[in-house]
Amino acid sequence: MEYTQTTISLPVYTGVDKETFLQDIYPARKPVVLKGLDLGACTNRWTVDYMSKTGGSQEVKIHVSEVPQMDFINKNFIYRTLPFDTFVERAAEDRHTDYFISKDEKYYLRSLGEDPRKDVADISKQFPQLSADIQIPEFFEKEQFFSSVFRISSPGLQLWTHYDVMDNLLIQVTGRKRVVLYSPRDAPYLYLSGDKSEVLDVDNPDLTKYPLFSRARRYECLLEAGDVLFIPALWFHNTVAEAFGIGVNVFWKHLPPEFYDKTDTYGNKDPTAASRAVQILDRALKTLEELPEEYRDFYARRMVLRIKAKAYSSNFE
Repeated sequence: MEYTQTTISLPVYTGVDKETFLQDIYPARKPVVLKGLDLGACTNRWTVDYMSKTGGSQEVKIHVSEVPQMDFINKNFIYRTLPFDTFVERAAEDRHTDYFISKDEKYYLRSLGEDPRKDVADISKQFPQLSADIQIPEFFEKEQFFSSVFRISSPGLQLWTHYDVMDNLLIQVTGRKRVVLYSPRDAPYLYLSGDKSEVLDVDNPDLTKYPLFSRARRYECLLEAGDVLFIPALWFHNTVAEAFGIGVNVFWKHLPPEFYDKTDTYGNKDPTAASRAVQILDRALKTLEELPEEYRDFYARRMVLRIKAKAYSSNFE
Protein backbone atom coordinates (compact mmCIF):
# COMPACT_ATOMS: atom_id res chain seq x y z
CA MET A 1 0.00 0.00 0.00
CA GLU A 2 1.52 3.30 -1.07
CA TYR A 3 1.92 5.90 1.64
CA THR A 4 1.12 9.50 0.80
CA GLN A 5 0.53 12.09 3.47
CA THR A 6 0.18 15.85 3.47
CA THR A 7 2.87 17.51 5.57
CA ILE A 8 1.98 20.63 7.55
CA SER A 9 4.95 22.95 8.11
CA LEU A 10 5.22 24.42 11.57
CA PRO A 11 4.89 28.19 11.92
CA VAL A 12 8.13 30.10 12.52
CA TYR A 13 8.54 33.11 14.80
CA THR A 14 11.65 35.28 15.01
CA GLY A 15 12.94 37.21 18.02
CA VAL A 16 10.07 36.31 20.35
CA ASP A 17 10.17 37.66 23.90
CA LYS A 18 8.52 36.14 26.98
CA GLU A 19 5.43 38.34 26.81
CA THR A 20 4.78 37.54 23.14
CA PHE A 21 5.33 33.83 23.74
CA LEU A 22 2.94 33.68 26.69
CA GLN A 23 0.24 35.84 25.12
CA ASP A 24 0.30 34.92 21.42
CA ILE A 25 1.87 31.47 21.11
CA TYR A 26 1.53 29.47 24.32
CA PRO A 27 -2.30 29.52 24.64
CA ALA A 28 -2.74 27.87 21.22
CA ARG A 29 -1.09 24.65 22.52
CA LYS A 30 0.55 23.97 19.17
CA PRO A 31 4.24 23.47 18.32
CA VAL A 32 6.17 26.34 16.76
CA VAL A 33 9.78 27.03 15.73
CA LEU A 34 11.47 30.00 17.39
CA LYS A 35 14.41 31.68 15.69
CA GLY A 36 16.74 34.49 16.67
CA LEU A 37 16.68 33.85 20.42
CA ASP A 38 19.74 34.67 22.52
CA LEU A 39 21.03 31.26 23.58
CA GLY A 40 24.38 32.44 24.86
CA ALA A 41 27.87 31.41 23.76
CA CYS A 42 26.98 27.74 23.21
CA THR A 43 26.05 28.18 19.53
CA ASN A 44 29.62 29.23 18.74
CA ARG A 45 31.59 27.35 21.36
CA TRP A 46 30.13 23.87 21.33
CA THR A 47 32.40 22.24 18.79
CA VAL A 48 33.43 18.61 19.22
CA ASP A 49 36.86 19.66 20.49
CA TYR A 50 35.46 22.18 22.97
CA MET A 51 32.79 19.78 24.25
CA SER A 52 35.37 17.04 24.74
CA LYS A 53 37.78 19.25 26.65
CA THR A 54 35.22 21.16 28.71
CA GLY A 55 32.85 18.27 29.41
CA GLY A 56 35.72 16.16 30.69
CA SER A 57 35.96 12.44 31.27
CA GLN A 58 33.00 11.86 33.57
CA GLU A 59 31.18 8.69 32.60
CA VAL A 60 27.83 8.84 30.79
CA LYS A 61 25.34 6.08 30.01
CA ILE A 62 24.53 5.95 26.30
CA HIS A 63 22.38 4.06 23.80
CA VAL A 64 24.30 2.15 21.11
CA SER A 65 22.50 0.77 18.05
CA GLU A 66 23.65 -1.11 14.96
CA VAL A 67 20.90 0.53 12.90
CA PRO A 68 19.91 4.21 12.53
CA GLN A 69 16.32 3.77 13.75
CA MET A 70 16.26 3.22 17.50
CA ASP A 71 13.22 1.34 18.76
CA PHE A 72 12.46 1.71 22.47
CA ILE A 73 9.60 -0.81 22.39
CA ASN A 74 11.65 -3.71 21.02
CA LYS A 75 14.94 -2.43 22.48
CA ASN A 76 17.10 -2.77 19.35
CA PHE A 77 20.01 -1.09 21.16
CA ILE A 78 22.30 -1.73 24.09
CA TYR A 79 23.36 0.50 26.96
CA ARG A 80 27.03 1.20 27.42
CA THR A 81 29.11 3.60 29.49
CA LEU A 82 31.83 5.88 28.09
CA PRO A 83 33.77 8.91 29.29
CA PHE A 84 31.92 12.00 28.06
CA ASP A 85 34.84 13.23 25.95
CA THR A 86 35.24 9.83 24.26
CA PHE A 87 31.51 9.61 23.63
CA VAL A 88 31.33 13.05 21.95
CA GLU A 89 34.23 12.21 19.64
CA ARG A 90 32.71 8.85 18.68
CA ALA A 91 29.21 10.27 18.18
CA ALA A 92 30.57 12.81 15.69
CA GLU A 93 32.12 10.08 13.51
CA ASP A 94 30.45 8.43 10.53
CA ARG A 95 32.51 5.26 11.00
CA HIS A 96 34.44 4.09 14.03
CA THR A 97 37.78 2.48 14.69
CA ASP A 98 36.73 1.81 18.30
CA TYR A 99 33.24 0.40 18.69
CA PHE A 100 30.97 -1.97 20.65
CA ILE A 101 28.92 -3.65 17.87
CA SER A 102 30.01 -2.44 14.43
CA LYS A 103 31.94 0.29 12.66
CA ASP A 104 28.64 1.92 11.65
CA GLU A 105 26.98 1.89 15.07
CA LYS A 106 24.98 4.93 16.20
CA TYR A 107 25.17 6.69 19.55
CA TYR A 108 22.61 8.61 21.57
CA LEU A 109 22.94 10.39 24.89
CA ARG A 110 19.97 11.36 26.99
CA SER A 111 21.68 12.80 30.06
CA LEU A 112 20.60 11.60 33.49
CA GLY A 113 20.65 12.84 37.06
CA GLU A 114 23.32 11.71 39.52
CA ASP A 115 20.97 8.94 40.68
CA PRO A 116 18.42 8.46 37.87
CA ARG A 117 15.98 6.84 40.31
CA LYS A 118 15.82 10.01 42.43
CA ASP A 119 17.42 12.89 40.52
CA VAL A 120 16.34 14.67 37.34
CA ALA A 121 18.74 15.68 34.58
CA ASP A 122 20.04 19.21 35.10
CA ILE A 123 23.00 20.39 33.02
CA SER A 124 23.84 23.01 35.63
CA LYS A 125 24.55 20.15 38.06
CA GLN A 126 25.90 17.41 35.77
CA PHE A 127 27.84 19.70 33.38
CA PRO A 128 28.31 23.03 35.21
CA GLN A 129 31.09 24.33 32.95
CA LEU A 130 29.09 23.68 29.79
CA SER A 131 25.86 24.98 31.30
CA ALA A 132 27.54 28.37 31.76
CA ASP A 133 27.58 28.69 27.95
CA ILE A 134 23.85 28.30 27.39
CA GLN A 135 21.12 30.79 28.11
CA ILE A 136 17.77 29.05 28.41
CA PRO A 137 14.82 31.17 27.18
CA GLU A 138 12.85 32.32 30.23
CA PHE A 139 9.40 31.37 28.98
CA PHE A 140 8.32 29.88 32.31
CA GLU A 141 8.74 30.72 35.98
CA LYS A 142 11.78 29.38 37.86
CA GLU A 143 9.65 27.31 40.23
CA GLN A 144 8.12 25.51 37.22
CA PHE A 145 11.50 24.20 36.01
CA PHE A 146 11.70 20.40 35.93
CA SER A 147 14.78 19.33 33.97
CA SER A 148 17.37 20.26 31.35
CA VAL A 149 18.53 17.32 29.30
CA PHE A 150 21.54 16.95 27.00
CA ARG A 151 20.60 15.14 23.77
CA ILE A 152 23.56 14.28 21.59
CA SER A 153 23.09 12.12 18.49
CA SER A 154 25.17 10.47 15.81
CA PRO A 155 24.46 11.67 12.27
CA GLY A 156 21.47 9.85 10.78
CA LEU A 157 20.05 8.69 14.10
CA GLN A 158 16.25 8.48 14.30
CA LEU A 159 14.43 8.29 17.64
CA TRP A 160 11.08 6.62 18.25
CA THR A 161 7.81 8.56 18.22
CA HIS A 162 6.61 9.39 21.74
CA TYR A 163 4.90 12.05 23.84
CA ASP A 164 5.92 13.81 27.06
CA VAL A 165 3.58 14.96 29.82
CA MET A 166 5.25 18.34 30.30
CA ASP A 167 5.75 21.29 27.98
CA ASN A 168 9.28 21.59 26.69
CA LEU A 169 11.69 23.55 24.53
CA LEU A 170 14.01 21.59 22.25
CA ILE A 171 17.05 23.83 21.80
CA GLN A 172 19.10 22.78 18.76
CA VAL A 173 22.52 24.17 19.66
CA THR A 174 24.54 22.62 16.82
CA GLY A 175 23.75 20.48 13.79
CA ARG A 176 20.42 19.94 12.03
CA LYS A 177 17.46 17.91 13.19
CA ARG A 178 14.27 17.00 11.34
CA VAL A 179 11.27 16.69 13.64
CA VAL A 180 7.96 15.07 12.72
CA LEU A 181 5.05 15.69 15.08
CA TYR A 182 1.49 14.42 15.52
CA SER A 183 -1.38 15.99 17.42
CA PRO A 184 -2.62 14.38 20.66
CA ARG A 185 -6.02 14.13 18.93
CA ASP A 186 -4.48 11.69 16.43
CA ALA A 187 -3.44 9.19 19.11
CA PRO A 188 -6.01 6.63 17.81
CA TYR A 189 -4.00 6.32 14.59
CA LEU A 190 -0.52 5.92 16.08
CA TYR A 191 -0.73 2.36 17.47
CA LEU A 192 0.46 3.22 20.95
CA SER A 193 2.35 1.07 23.40
CA GLY A 194 2.40 3.22 26.51
CA ASP A 195 3.74 6.64 25.53
CA LYS A 196 5.37 5.33 22.32
CA SER A 197 4.13 4.58 18.81
CA GLU A 198 4.76 1.15 17.33
CA VAL A 199 5.21 2.80 13.92
CA LEU A 200 8.97 3.21 13.84
CA ASP A 201 9.46 4.36 10.25
CA VAL A 202 7.14 7.36 9.95
CA ASP A 203 8.41 8.13 6.42
CA ASN A 204 7.68 4.68 4.99
CA PRO A 205 5.23 3.00 7.37
CA ASP A 206 3.92 -0.52 6.88
CA LEU A 207 0.28 0.35 6.14
CA THR A 208 -0.68 -3.31 5.92
CA LYS A 209 0.28 -3.64 9.58
CA TYR A 210 -0.70 -0.08 10.57
CA PRO A 211 -3.53 0.93 8.18
CA LEU A 212 -4.91 3.75 10.37
CA PHE A 213 -1.56 5.54 10.48
CA SER A 214 -2.31 7.24 7.15
CA ARG A 215 -5.06 9.25 8.89
CA ALA A 216 -2.63 10.95 11.29
CA ARG A 217 -1.85 14.57 10.38
CA ARG A 218 1.89 15.03 9.97
CA TYR A 219 3.56 18.24 11.12
CA GLU A 220 7.23 18.78 10.33
CA CYS A 221 10.12 21.19 10.75
CA LEU A 222 13.87 21.28 10.17
CA LEU A 223 15.78 22.73 13.09
CA GLU A 224 19.01 24.50 12.24
CA ALA A 225 21.70 25.41 14.78
CA GLY A 226 20.30 28.07 17.09
CA ASP A 227 16.63 27.17 16.51
CA VAL A 228 14.25 26.32 19.34
CA LEU A 229 11.17 24.10 19.00
CA PHE A 230 8.31 24.51 21.45
CA ILE A 231 6.64 21.12 21.95
CA PRO A 232 3.46 21.29 24.04
CA ALA A 233 2.72 18.39 26.36
CA LEU A 234 1.14 15.32 24.75
CA TRP A 235 2.28 16.19 21.21
CA PHE A 236 3.97 13.16 19.64
CA HIS A 237 7.39 13.75 18.10
CA ASN A 238 9.96 11.78 16.12
CA THR A 239 13.45 13.16 15.43
CA VAL A 240 16.14 12.49 12.84
CA ALA A 241 19.64 13.94 13.30
CA GLU A 242 20.55 15.02 9.78
CA ALA A 243 24.03 15.83 11.07
CA PHE A 244 25.90 15.28 14.32
CA GLY A 245 24.14 17.57 16.72
CA ILE A 246 23.89 18.77 20.27
CA GLY A 247 20.58 19.76 21.77
CA VAL A 248 19.16 20.63 25.16
CA ASN A 249 15.59 19.80 26.14
CA VAL A 250 14.11 21.97 28.88
CA PHE A 251 10.96 20.67 30.57
CA TRP A 252 8.71 22.57 32.95
CA LYS A 253 5.62 21.78 35.02
CA HIS A 254 2.83 23.77 33.44
CA LEU A 255 0.17 22.06 35.59
CA PRO A 256 -0.09 22.30 39.40
CA PRO A 257 2.56 20.09 41.07
CA GLU A 258 -0.02 17.66 42.51
CA PHE A 259 -0.93 16.49 39.00
CA TYR A 260 2.48 14.86 38.49
CA ASP A 261 3.86 11.56 39.73
CA LYS A 262 6.36 12.41 42.48
CA THR A 263 8.55 9.42 41.50
CA ASP A 264 8.95 10.62 37.91
CA THR A 265 12.54 11.68 37.19
CA TYR A 266 12.28 11.48 33.38
CA GLY A 267 9.16 13.59 32.92
CA ASN A 268 7.32 10.88 31.01
CA LYS A 269 4.96 9.30 33.56
CA ASP A 270 1.30 10.04 32.96
CA PRO A 271 -0.44 12.34 35.47
CA THR A 272 -1.56 10.42 38.54
CA ALA A 273 -5.26 10.90 37.76
CA ALA A 274 -4.74 9.53 34.24
CA SER A 275 -2.90 6.49 35.61
CA ARG A 276 -5.73 5.78 38.06
CA ALA A 277 -8.32 6.12 35.29
CA VAL A 278 -6.47 3.60 33.11
CA GLN A 279 -6.29 1.13 36.00
CA ILE A 280 -10.05 1.48 36.56
CA LEU A 281 -10.66 0.96 32.83
CA ASP A 282 -8.54 -2.19 32.85
CA ARG A 283 -10.64 -3.56 35.71
CA ALA A 284 -13.85 -2.69 33.85
CA LEU A 285 -12.64 -4.48 30.72
CA LYS A 286 -11.71 -7.50 32.83
CA THR A 287 -15.24 -7.53 34.21
CA LEU A 288 -16.73 -7.38 30.70
CA GLU A 289 -14.93 -10.64 29.89
CA GLU A 290 -17.46 -12.41 32.11
CA LEU A 291 -20.17 -11.70 29.53
CA PRO A 292 -20.91 -13.62 26.29
CA GLU A 293 -19.43 -12.00 23.18
CA GLU A 294 -22.68 -10.39 21.97
CA TYR A 295 -23.27 -8.70 25.35
CA ARG A 296 -19.61 -7.81 25.83
CA ASP A 297 -19.58 -6.03 22.46
CA PHE A 298 -22.83 -4.16 23.21
CA TYR A 299 -21.80 -2.86 26.63
CA ALA A 300 -18.29 -2.01 25.46
CA ARG A 301 -19.76 0.21 22.75
CA ARG A 302 -22.01 1.87 25.35
CA MET A 303 -18.93 2.55 27.49
CA VAL A 304 -17.14 4.16 24.54
CA LEU A 305 -20.13 6.40 23.87
CA ARG A 306 -20.18 7.46 27.53
CA ILE A 307 -16.49 8.26 27.50
CA LYS A 308 -16.91 10.37 24.36
CA ALA A 309 -19.89 12.22 25.83
CA LYS A 310 -18.27 12.86 29.22
CA ALA A 311 -14.57 13.35 28.45
CA TYR A 312 -13.98 14.33 24.82
CA SER A 313 -13.45 18.04 24.21
CA SER A 314 -14.48 20.12 21.22
CA ASN A 315 -11.94 22.85 22.07
CA PHE A 316 -9.04 21.15 20.29
CA GLU A 317 -8.49 20.29 16.65
